[in-house]
Order: sequence, then C-alpha cells, then structure tokens
Amino acid sequence: MLLIWASITPIIISIVNFIKNLKIKYRYSSILLRQLVITDFKLRYKGSALGYVWTLLRPLALFAVLYVVFIYFLRIGGDVPHYAVYLLMGVVLWNYFIEVTMNGLSAIVSKGDLMRKLAFPRYVVVVSGSFSALINLSINLIVIAFFMAINGVPFTFNLLWGIPLIFELFVFGLGIAFLLSALYVKFRDINYIWEVVLQAGFYATPILYPISLVIEKSLLAAQIMILNPVAQIIQDIRFEAITHESITISGLYGSQYSRLIPVAIVVVFFIIGTLYFKKRSSGFAEDL
Repeated sequence: MLLIWASITPIIISIVNFIKNLKIKYRYSSILLRQLVITDFKLRYKGSALGYVWTLLRPLALFAVLYVVFIYFLRIGGDVPHYAVYLLMGVVLWNYFIEVTMNGLSAIVSKGDLMRKLAFPRYVVVVSGSFSALINLSINLIVIAFFMAINGVPFTFNLLWGIPLIFELFVFGLGIAFLLSALYVKFRDINYIWEVVLQAGFYATPILYPISLVIEKSLLAAQIMILNPVAQIIQDIRFEAITHESITISGLYGSQYSRLIPVAIVVVFFIIGTLYFKKRSSGFAEDL
C-alpha cells in the first residue's frame, strides 16, 4: 500500500499544481468575465418597464403565435405528443443560438473604446456574451419545465442528457461567435449576411414542424437537415425530455455513431473560430 501511495503521490501533486497554475493564470480573466456578464445582464433591459420579464415574454409571444398558426390553421404537429412543449423547446433553443452568435458578432466592435484604453484578453468579451445568453436560457428552461408539468410530460432522469446537449450547443455557438466577431471588425457586411443565414436556418431546422414531414417528401433531405448540430441537439433534447416519438439523428441513420458527425462539425467550427480569433485579436484595437 505504501508503494502504491508513493507512486501516485507525485501524480496527485502534479495535478494540484497544474490546477493551481491555471487559477493563477486565468484569475484576472475570470474576474473580468464575471463582471462583464453581470453588467451586460443588468444593462440589457435598463429603462424597460417590464425589465427581465422580457426574457420570458419574447419567446413565449413567438411560441403563442406559432402554436395557433400551426395547430389551428395549418394543422401541423397535431399528431406529436405534447406538441406545445415540443414547439416551445425548439423556439427557446433556437433563440439561444441566435443570442449567442449575435452577441458575439458585435462584441468586439461594441467594446472598442474599452479595448483602446485597457489591455485584457479579448476573448473574454465574446465569452461573456455567451454566458449572458446562457443565463437567459436557464430562465426559459424553468418556464419550459412549468409547461411540461401542465401538459403532463413526465420528469425522468433522461432530462440529465440535456446538460451535455446544451453544452454542445454552447460550444457550437461560441465557436461561431469567435469567428463572426473577428470577421465583423474588418467586414461590417457580416452582420447582414448572418441575419440572412439565421433566417434561412430557422426554416431549414425542424423547429416549427416535425421532421417526419420532411421524411415523407425526401429521406435524404431529412438526413442532410439533421446533420446541422442545432437540429441534432433540438431533436435529441426533445427525444430525451418530451417524447420518444421525436426522430433523432440515430433513428434517421440507424446508428448511434451518426451522432459523431454533428459533434465533429461543432469541434471543427470551434477550432476554426478560436484560431482565427486568436490570429486577429492582436490587431483589434487598431482596426476598430
């Protein structure tokens, strides 16, 4: 026993020292990140009569309109169990993705004056926008839980799968945010281009309609559609949290390994985004 302890002690000490060095290295960044997130959250609805309530009202208003149109007029989704929660989940997750990327896109330019005056890690500005959006998502998920209780959706341990799936969405959004923020410093047209991409993506992602409608027209189109990480994440969360009748990427491709494709896309976008941001960050103050 003493020999085993003697052999693992250096490893434990090395791990402890590594963690300690990380805390020291990123202490300033973590403090700055926390302050930026708090400030952004406080200023977001400053001067608004309803304040933070808009965090809930915006997705709920959109959900109400879409629910009435798609259920009572277009008769879409009526065969999907708990379709109200099914639809709301898609709307909330998509809005989170929009918020992360749009916050990131303008993050560097909006903090231009601050960057000219202070020297600090530029990535903190982009990451703070992502965490601010994550706070809003957390609030909206509480509302979804309330709707799940009303609609009789059972609460099971499968809900825990939502944690890694939301983390996947966070990483994907953050990678794109890094890329967009660096591009926007030089090319201001990126804002308009990304708005068009998001608008097209909203309809090309199974948010408003079940993906089964796409399968009826073309299985290949559905398989291509669900390779989009946002579509894969939304469908997987719906499957785990709401109904097992939700079609996932594993069901479409007939293999659990198919999940690795959108995960690989997430990793690629994150690496490209962070590397490009790091390459361009040194010249942000001069370019703004």
